[in-house]
Amino acid sequence: MAILKSEARLCLNCMEEHQVDIVEVTEQETFKGVNVEFTAIYEFCSNTDNYLETEDMIRANSLAVKDAYRKKVGLMTSAEIRAMRKKYDVSQKDFSEILDWGGATITRYENHHVQDRAHDDILRKIDSDPKWFLEMLKRAEARLSTKAFNLYYHKACELYNKKKNQYLIDSIHAIYATFEGEAVTGGVELDLDKVVEIINYLALQVVALHKVKLMKMLWYSDELNFKRHGKAITGLVYEAWPKGALPVGHDQIILLENVCFETVEYGENVGYKFKPIQGFEGKYLTDQEIETMDEIVKQLGKLNTDEIVDRMHDEEAYKQTPIYSIINYSFASKLSLN
Repeated sequence: MAILKSEARLCLNCMEEHQVDIVEVTEQETFKGVNVEFTAIYEFCSNTDNYLETEDMIRANSLAVKDAYRKKVGLMTSAEIRAMRKKYDVSQKDFSEILDWGGATITRYENHHVQDRAHDDILRKIDSDPKWFLEMLKRAEARLSTKAFNLYYHKACELYNKKKNQYLIDSIHAIYATFEGEAVTGGVELDLDKVVEIINYLALQVVALHKVKLMKMLWYSDELNFKRHGKAITGLVYEAWPKGALPVGHDQIILLENVCFETVEYGENVGYKFKPIQGFEGKYLTDQEIETMDEIVKQLGKLNTDEIVDRMHDEEAYKQTPIYSIINYSFASKLSLN
């Protein structure tokens, strides 16, 4: 028994005035066939050596039993559900409406009712995935006031933007899940930290680094490192496109956090000009890999886009690869750079 606080007042246990202790007691109980341990709160009367539960304590102790059960069987606790809902700044009633569960469902889950596994899966999904919550919110727009919808939508967008980089990372890794073998990956697993660092390293040293040139320099970096040391740097997989090598997932890669570019208009077309992030400092590339990068900058950095595309077209690896097929690292020994 641990005493939380003590106060002099009328004790409802012995009906006398004295110091009444509010105490915590560790107890065990069986709930839905599962034995659980939980912390209960009582008033303790030292005159009678008995515990007393107020109405509030009865509710709190009942919830403590249910939360102990939820923890033991792997369900979200009432506090976790409440914290998740507050993260989106949604009222209990409106949250139930968004989920189409009935107006009092979330209130019950936060106070006295244990959710089933199916509802728990949905709550966990919402907790971890603001994008999914946004989709559910849009479907429920007609059931919410305009003011409430706009408030929840704004908050969910804030949470989504914070997680957007992780969504990109997950999507890129999903694309790469099927690629394996040294000839395809260059003998290393995909390392997006190194990809981002290489882009910044090149942007820091190369004037007018546009997307087509960047993609070729990424390929040359991996290919040269493979030729020199028997493994690539990034784990990127490259395909042979009409303008040369292009890494799989390139559209997502350039949107990763800490990849910076500005859009440039070329007549009716829009291009990308990459620049380093402010205060860029490398920390993922090894000294050996930096030596490779320096050689790439030295030999290719001053080429314009057309010149590097032409050079790419002369590489044996490109000439031997059918269009839109994966470029094999087995041609690295014939790379024009040393």
